[in-house]
Amino acid sequence: MPVKNGKQYIDRINAQTVPVWYKGKLVTGNRSDHLAFAGLMETQAKMYDMQHDPLLATKMTYASPVDGKPVGLSFLPPKSVDDLERRRISINLWSNMHHGFLGRSPDYMNSAIMAFYTAADLLSDLSPQYAENLKNYYAYCRDNDITLSHAFIQPHASKISGQIDATEDAIAAKIVDRTPDGLIINGAFMMATQGATCDEIFVYPSPSPAPFDDENPFAFAFAVPNDLPGISMICRDTYAADSLYNYPLSSRYEEMDNIVIFDHVLVPHERVFFAGDEEMSSRLFSGSHFHIYAGHQVLCRYIAKTEFILGTIQLLTETLDQVSEAHVIEKTARILAGLETLKALAIAAETNAIPDGRGFLLPAPKPLMAANILYPKLYPDMIDTMQLLASSGMIMIPQEEEFQSDVAAHLNTYLKGTDSTPLERTALFRLIWELGSGSFGGRQTQFERFFFGNSITVSNRLYAAYSKDQTYRELVRSFIAGAE
Repeated sequence: MPVKNGKQYIDRINAQTVPVWYKGKLVTGNRSDHLAFAGLMETQAKMYDMQHDPLLATKMTYASPVDGKPVGLSFLPPKSVDDLERRRISINLWSNMHHGFLGRSPDYMNSAIMAFYTAADLLSDLSPQYAENLKNYYAYCRDNDITLSHAFIQPHASKISGQIDATEDAIAAKIVDRTPDGLIINGAFMMATQGATCDEIFVYPSPSPAPFDDENPFAFAFAVPNDLPGISMICRDTYAADSLYNYPLSSRYEEMDNIVIFDHVLVPHERVFFAGDEEMSSRLFSGSHFHIYAGHQVLCRYIAKTEFILGTIQLLTETLDQVSEAHVIEKTARILAGLETLKALAIAAETNAIPDGRGFLLPAPKPLMAANILYPKLYPDMIDTMQLLASSGMIMIPQEEEFQSDVAAHLNTYLKGTDSTPLERTALFRLIWELGSGSFGGRQTQFERFFFGNSITVSNRLYAAYSKDQTYRELVRSFIAGAE
């Protein structure tokens, strides 16, 4: 089927049978009716409906090379700057809809599986079948509009076990058996964000916790439907609530994080992309330029989120009659500079795009890596600015129910803003509270700090890219030579 609509998305997730544990109990009934998933699923249903809007369809879809039916533009492997721009326009439409709060919106993994597809031929060195498997899986995701989650990170205990225990005893994710039908996998993965609200999960332990082992290799990659026998998911506590007024963000954008357990899961051979080669694990990941293609999508989200928080701070300072105060101007200008920098980096990544050597065009890596370094510092700084400006006003905030009670008259008297009603002013401060003090906002800050790794890991990527570039060294060498 081509691009799906919102109802089809919800129906697919509701039809799943994977055991999902929440607060010690199995989730029963439709997942779209459960507090932990309902708001997010409704939001993503609206996103999928956007692909069918006659005014947006040409900006969000392209013709499948298989049958010409419309498929999502975030699956498009770019071959020109125009393709990169088309991808950005499409991604912007979704990012602006969720204001950058969905770190794992569908276009993130659409971009990721596209990235791995561009490097599929690397797998031919192991087996032509592996390369075909990955190409076929990409086409399957594209032409069926698969909502994809991913599992890369293992629990600390698993990683340590893979390093110090004998292979047969290690609890690190590994292949425990091979059958005529496929591989048998055991292991656990952390932070499979949206695992319970996706169709399938892409599994790629990275980095592998242990050396190659012939019998039970730790290095592999595959993708499977979420509800294969032996898969189960464990949820953290939800930050969501029913009231859009009281909890304007978590009621819409709460992405559940899951621990995913693989207990003797049979992975069909056609869904295996490689198995048992540690060197290929590194080659495919780096050769796919995962962080670059995904980084292009992420930068669009950064911009949308920054614009939303900037708007929130601007409304706040207007409400508090502080727009002309020097410290407000200085703090706001820093955010404006950050926003303009992100926009400039997005343009630089496209206009300086480079061929990847395989027939595809790669966004310029350095601007995207720079954005990955900038944003984990910019985002907490914006939240800190908002907290300082809101002061104690973000603590004592009535709820929606008070405005429907006998005390509403007092609230309407004392909570008026200069140009806003008491209900409007309170709604703004509830938004600020959820961003700056609520559980949802706390997760968002931590999420942005470590989105592509810790600061050292992210810095190393940009540092390594410049270490290979002799341009500026030669500039100074020529200068010194000319002075002699």
